[in-house]
Amino acid sequence: MEKTFIRIRSTKDLIISVSTATAGAILIALPTSVSINLVGFFMIFAGIIMLLFMKTGYKDVQTGTRYSKKESFYPQSMRADIETCLESGKGKNIFGSEEGKGNGLRLDVYCCKSSGKAYVQLFEYVPYKYVPCTCVYEYDIAYVPQLTGGR
Repeated sequence: MEKTFIRIRSTKDLIISVSTATAGAILIALPTSVSINLVGFFMIFAGIIMLLFMKTGYKDVQTGTRYSKKESFYPQSMRADIETCLESGKGKNIFGSEEGKGNGLRLDVYCCKSSGKAYVQLFEYVPYKYVPCTCVYEYDIAYVPQLTGGR
């Protein structure tokens, strides 16, 4: 299965950016000292920069459905176990104990509560980038906590 996800601005990104810029504008509007006004200008500038560059949501290119992404990192020694677990579709909860003990593998999980689907793909670290080492697997969203160790 070939799935392509692109980064987009989520609602949370917009709320954080606009509230930061608004708080800065309020600090400038208040009759306070110059140092508080400088903090206000900095907050407005930070809000605008966040609005331009902060993208934490993901969207499926074909369907337009929005997803949230969770990344987990594992040691290279777990590659065979993770691949067999993904292929068989039977999670053994082998991931939780080894998570964070290495960065040779990255497991990306894209979840969408509205559609009830989750997509999982395993990546391997090759110097300077992660390259896919499995195809994208589609699961029911209820299966994801079992697959990722309850998270």
